[in-house]
Parts: sequence; structure tokens; C-alpha cells
Amino acid sequence: MTTPASPRILIVRRDNIGDLVCTTPLIRALRERYPSGWLGALVNSYNAPVLDGNPDLDEVFVYTKAKHRAPGESLPGIYWRRLRMMLRLRAMKLDEVILAAPTPQPRGLALARWLAPKRIVGFGAVPGLDAALSLAVEPITEVEDVFRMARLHGIDGPPPACRVVPPAGIGRPAGLTVAIHISARKPSQRWPVERFAELMATLRTDHGARFTLLWSPGAADNPQHPGDDDKAAALLKILGEGFPVDAVPTATLPELIAALARCHAMICADGGAMHLAAGLGLPIVCLFGDSGAERWRPWGGPYRLLQKPSRQVADIGADEVVAAFNALRAGIPVPAP
Repeated sequence: MTTPASPRILIVRRDNIGDLVCTTPLIRALRERYPSGWLGALVNSYNAPVLDGNPDLDEVFVYTKAKHRAPGESLPGIYWRRLRMMLRLRAMKLDEVILAAPTPQPRGLALARWLAPKRIVGFGAVPGLDAALSLAVEPITEVEDVFRMARLHGIDGPPPACRVVPPAGIGRPAGLTVAIHISARKPSQRWPVERFAELMATLRTDHGARFTLLWSPGAADNPQHPGDDDKAAALLKILGEGFPVDAVPTATLPELIAALARCHAMICADGGAMHLAAGLGLPIVCLFGDSGAERWRPWGGPYRLLQKPSRQVADIGADEVVAAFNALRAGIPVPAP
């Protein structure tokens, strides 16, 4: 199929926060390729704030998974809104639907076929795709893997940086402010409270840094939404009164994005928050445990990645993180106080 000069393209990415951030370079390249085309994205309510204000998209279509529905929100209501959205998309007579997750997506294909576009493209040997990219064999980043889709549109070269747009009116303050994110879903990604305290005290002494402490609120034993209120409280107690730290529990994704947008750099474990920081252009020191650094490293900006042979973040010393931050410090622009 020959792509029209101003196509109507829908990009589907319905999984995690970091996965969607890693898809923004593809979206950006498609916008540059088709400045007068229509570009939309189909996402879920969990990851949708990643695309808030994104100038490369004409519209973002959001549906709610049953497990993500708000208190008092009915299942029939969710399904009715989803049906109306799908009917509207079908009526748009799309030129192409891109299943952007770089794995076989049989359920996504069924959804795409119902929308009746002229072409459906995706990854893997899934019967029914009009164009299929083979699954990656060589180890590459998630960004690079997704970006292989750009070749179907004659786009060459490396992916651009990830893009997350800060909320309107939010800027970075004078004086160095470092985001410290202490939450991590996987046990292998968790760093001890005492190590965070040692790190922050050293950066305060060496660089005069202020800090924004970020964590997922809630109790650690909550089976559905475990949080780090106790860990944050323990860290703040060690740091003591008067230490320059703003404590910001982030219950929602927009809250996390807004808090990061006020910082000049980020120190965190691998996860969605790390990719958000990369999309906002923050230099990052990232701690990797039992996850694939080659696949999931930050894309598009300066970073230092630390990972031990044990694949346990707890085995990384505070002095190693300080050294990694010092290596980035010269490249962090900060307005004078």
C-alpha cells in the first residue's frame, strides 16, 4: 500500500508507563514525516498522562481497563464509553493502525481489524497483519525496537529523544534540585534507606543540592497498591529537621510528572519514573537490579547506569552513586540562586 501524503494513522500502545514513553520517539518521527497528516494514539487510562500536551499528536483516545476503574465507576459505563470511542475511530476511515508494542499482539490485531483501516502493521508472525516486522534478534533498547516501525514510512536514522511535556506553568527553580525516587516494584530494585540518606547528605555538602523526595504512597503490605510511606518517613527521620527536602508522595501520574518537571536531575531505580525523567530531559543516575539494562536504559539524554553482577540494587554503594552523579554534574544547567 502507498501511504498518502497526509495519512490518518493511529498508534496503539496499551501497556506500561515506560513502554509508552519509549514509543514517543516513533510518534515524533511520524509527525515530522507527515506534518499535515492526522496522528492519534490509543492508550489506557493508566498510561495516558504520558501523552498530555504532546504536540506530535492530534488526539489521544483513552479507555479504562476494568481493573483500573475508579471507585463508583460501573463496568457497563466503562464498556459503553469504550464502544462509543471505537465506533468513532471506525468512522474515521483510518489509513493505518500501528500496533507499536514490539511483541506479537493478537488481541490488538483483533481490535485493529474491527476499526477497518486500510493497513495494519505490527511485530511478529501474527496472521492478519498487512505488514509485519520480525522480532528483534540482536539486543537493542525498547526505543530502538519500537522505532523499527519508522522504516515502513521511509524514516531512517536513529530515534529522536523521548518526549514528555511538563504541565503548563511549571519551571525549574534556581539552585540545584535533585529528584530522589525511592519506590521500586521489584525487590531487586530497592535501595536501603540508610544509603539514600548517605547519598543525599553527601550531595548537599558537595553541591549545595536541594531535594524532592518522591515515592508511591500507601502501606507496604497493601496487596493491590503497595506503597512506601514507612520508607519515606524513615528516611526523613534520618535526614532530620531543617534538611532541604520536599516530601512529595505521588498518588497519580500527573503528580509525578509535575514534581519531576521542577527538578534538574534524577536518581532512581529502573522503572516508569526513570523513563518519565528521560522524556523530560533530566540527567539521570539509574540503579538497575534484576532487569535488562541494555533493553531498558534511558534514551535521549545524559545518564549513568549502575548494575552489579549480583543484579541487586542493594549491593550498590552510596559512594558509587555519588561518583556517577559527579560525572553528570558539569552538564546539568542550573540557574544561579
